[in-house]
Amino acid sequence: MPSPASAPPAPSNLRRVVTASLIGTTIEWYDFFLYGSAAALVFDKLFFPESDPLVGTLLAFVTYAVGFVARPVGALVFGHYGDRLGRKRLLVISLLMMGGATFAIGLLPTHAQLGSAAAVLLTVLRLVQGFALGGEWGGAVLLVSEHGDARRRGFWASWPQTGAPAGQLLATAVLAVLTAVLSEDAFVSWGWRVPFLLSGVLVLVGLWIRLSVDESPVFKAALAKAEARRAAESAGASAARAETMPLLAVLRHHWRDVLIAMGARMAENISYYVITAFVLVYGTKHLDMDRQTVLNAVLVASAVHFAAIPVWGALSDRWGRKPVYLLGAAGIGLWAFPFFWLIDTESFGAVLLAVTVGLVLHGAMYAPQAAFFSELFATRVRYSGASIGAQFSSVAAGAPAPLIATALLADFGGSTPVALYVIAAALLTLLAVGVAKETRMRDLERIGEPGEPGDSGRIPAPHGGSVSADGP
Repeated sequence: MPSPASAPPAPSNLRRVVTASLIGTTIEWYDFFLYGSAAALVFDKLFFPESDPLVGTLLAFVTYAVGFVARPVGALVFGHYGDRLGRKRLLVISLLMMGGATFAIGLLPTHAQLGSAAAVLLTVLRLVQGFALGGEWGGAVLLVSEHGDARRRGFWASWPQTGAPAGQLLATAVLAVLTAVLSEDAFVSWGWRVPFLLSGVLVLVGLWIRLSVDESPVFKAALAKAEARRAAESAGASAARAETMPLLAVLRHHWRDVLIAMGARMAENISYYVITAFVLVYGTKHLDMDRQTVLNAVLVASAVHFAAIPVWGALSDRWGRKPVYLLGAAGIGLWAFPFFWLIDTESFGAVLLAVTVGLVLHGAMYAPQAAFFSELFATRVRYSGASIGAQFSSVAAGAPAPLIATALLADFGGSTPVALYVIAAALLTLLAVGVAKETRMRDLERIGEPGEPGDSGRIPAPHGGSVSADGP
């Protein structure tokens, strides 16, 4: 018989959990990406006005990268308490932190009013954003993964992943509307604040929905099991330590899985920020294209990206996590040079094709990532393990990606070094995912707990027998 956690959940409950995770991640990514777009478009003028335009953009992207530096800290803190107290509580806290910081950016004085202190305050608020997002991703995907059944986990867990393109879509759409209806002077003067202040309304909606969902049944079952074990064992100190210090358990028992997750993120993270953030710099400052043209291309491509992610998630249930992920990594490496060749034409259609194909290939990595990372770790360390693997890699991948790409453009005056940078990241991801075991069909409740024998990883097959953790 399947375990309770692997049995199909009530459809209405699963849909509610998916909706809550999707809306919450959309709001958090909206906040995070809004900063990236503003850094590329106006923050150089508002907070670093005394610098050369490209240098000002570099300084703006430095504050952008600071948010990524805070994400591993958020992963450690939220992962620790999420594995001890549950997924739901920490997700509520992360949403409030992210929304509050974003709203505060909308009220922030600029260099003209406050001098250099304005940039310092901007950096502090960016740190809060990064800290909150570092805890958000792991909790959101785990809440869905631990509610859904194993046979469609890739599909259902991919929906919180659509929060990234949905947030990008929302942030880009708001900026596109404002830049279309406002003059350049009005947008730089006050219009840029509107999307940041809008975050306050979005957070209230997300909070109302997120409070309505139940805690993960897999987590509750693991917690009950741990409490029963402590009660039954006279020498239960080691079990208690494993539960109160999930980070140590992850490093002791799952360090290989953490390295696999970090490597898997390299191409996914770097390519995404080159395609969606650096493209604004490349198009507007290097090619002198109209800002609206590039924003519209990212806007339409983000909508396609949103639709593609659940498709790739469903395919990962059919083909396996590894084949889909490897396809995306290989594809993004092969697309690196054509991406820039198309943008160099300065044609809207070509730019749209470049960004859309790039994001669809990115989706092949991003969609199975939620289920893949969830299936690597035992329940009582899953929040810590998935968050650490995902967020520590962001320091080396997504954080410096726009900064490195902009510096390469400034030094070499062309796109070739940036394309080679993306290809190198793709090779690292191909290596990391290539050495990993297939995780499709693992029963999350039966993955070995720290200090216990390893992962049996077998769930009943539909017509008798069993299905292994490495696939049928």
